[in-house]
Amino acid sequence: MTDEAVHDSAESVKSAESPVNPDSQTTSETSEEVTGSDEEQSEETEEQQNENSEVQEYDEGLKKSRTTFSERFNKFLANFRSVDEEFFDDLEELLIESDVGYETALRISDELREEVKLRNAKKRSDVSDVIVEKLVDMYDEEGKEEDNALHFSQDDKPTVFLFVGVNGAGKTTTIGKLAHRFQSQGKKVLLAAGDTFRAGAIEQLQRWGERVNVPVEAKPAQTDPASVVYDALHRAIDEHYDILLVDTAGRLQNNQNLMRELEKIKRVISREIPEAPQEVLLVLDGSTGQNALSQAKQFKETTDVSGIVLTKLDGSSQGGIVLAIRNELHLPVKLVGLGEQMDDLRDFDAEKFIYGLFKDLIVGSGD
Repeated sequence: MTDEAVHDSAESVKSAESPVNPDSQTTSETSEEVTGSDEEQSEETEEQQNENSEVQEYDEGLKKSRTTFSERFNKFLANFRSVDEEFFDDLEELLIESDVGYETALRISDELREEVKLRNAKKRSDVSDVIVEKLVDMYDEEGKEEDNALHFSQDDKPTVFLFVGVNGAGKTTTIGKLAHRFQSQGKKVLLAAGDTFRAGAIEQLQRWGERVNVPVEAKPAQTDPASVVYDALHRAIDEHYDILLVDTAGRLQNNQNLMRELEKIKRVISREIPEAPQEVLLVLDGSTGQNALSQAKQFKETTDVSGIVLTKLDGSSQGGIVLAIRNELHLPVKLVGLGEQMDDLRDFDAEKFIYGLFKDLIVGSGD
């Protein structure tokens, strides 16, 4: 029967309002199953596309770090003569230069001594394989209990994220991009301009609010930051906002007045919403390498940091700092900045990160 005849037959059955034919029903169910299957395949395809897109973003975002590390590593291997003390001294220097951290560099070097002996690795390719494997294994091992997820309110109260970090690290930009993300997900978002020490900081956050169409709770410069946060909290509660993102001052981390101010803000938040803040996120400039690690250590000592936001990785050759943060501070990296576009602030994915950072070495070690 032709398609046209089938169509005419179906129309005549419908117009006659005859009972449903069992065979016809089976055909319909089969058709629905096929449609459902197609939709599932479409969803899987979309998920795969998103996955590939994220891998590509990590690949591109870490290209500069990967290239720099690979060049140093290849130069190191080019001078390979034998596995002696000079070899391990040079390896430590390479790792420290790559911003994996002093403690991490020593640990890797010590463990490699044992591993090289165990495997009796003497050829350049064997030694290279051991080093790459040890870097990846150590990274995985340190992250076993790590919680990289962002946490949200479990009741009808707003979720509060408190952002800390020195000026210039990218706090305000991070807040703006995150506000855009949450709003795109259908969340009602409010920003709080808690950096009242600089008029420019208030204006910058307000510009981001206008850009992403999100309101900003703000007061004039030099106002008590805790009072701004207090008003923002009550506005968020009264007007049923889902998420409140709080900016704070970012003068040098060794400024005790700043640390006391951050503690005061945190107390105000916890007093008004006992479960909040759900996250205290330390924003670090990934391009500053060991300086970022130093900042993280000092903030961790004085502030209850729950996670790291590592910005500007796309323009940095110092992506190895994530290894140092994970191995030495045991603070989870929760978000990474992989570009300048609005959607380039990504949830941290350890597997994609380690592949993006060491891809050339991993691929090369398999040759």
